[in-house]
Amino acid sequence: MRSRNSTERIMRSLLFALLLLTGFGSIAAGESSVGNLAIKGYDTVAYFQVGKALKGNESFTSQWHKLTWFFLSRENRDLFEAAPEKYAPQYDGYCAWAMTEERKAITDPEVWKIVDGKLYLNCSTAAYEKWSKDISGNIIKADKNWLKYNSGN
Repeated sequence: MRSRNSTERIMRSLLFALLLLTGFGSIAAGESSVGNLAIKGYDTVAYFQVGKALKGNESFTSQWHKLTWFFLSRENRDLFEAAPEKYAPQYDGYCAWAMTEERKAITDPEVWKIVDGKLYLNCSTAAYEKWSKDISGNIIKADKNWLKYNSGN
C-alpha cells in the first residue's frame, strides 16, 4: 500500500513537471485554450478611438501575427486590417513591464496606456506602476528584449 502511494505521488510530480516544461499555463498574449485569441477578446482599435478597454465581438474578427483579434464593429476591424501595426499593442499584447525583465506575461487588457501613439498593456496594476516610473527607459529595454524573442522569425 505504501509503495503504491509513493508511486502515485511520483507520477503526479512527474506529470506536473512535464506540464510546466511543455508550457502548460504559458498561453500567449490572451490566447485561450480554444484558439489564439488576442488580448482576451478586447478591441484594440477601441483604445485609440474611444479611449477605453472594450470587449470586441466575435462577429468582427481578423487574423494577424497568428492571433485572432475581435472588434466592436466592422469599421474597427477595417481600420485594424488597414494598419495593424498602428493599432496592435506592443509586444503582441504581452506585458510591457514583464518584457523589460526579458519575460512574457499575459496582460490584463484593462491595464493600459498609449504612449507616442503606441498601445502598451500590463499584466497588473502593480506591474503598470513599476513600468510607469520610467516609461521611456522601460520602453527602450522592452523593445530590445522583444527583438530577442523575434530574432528567429
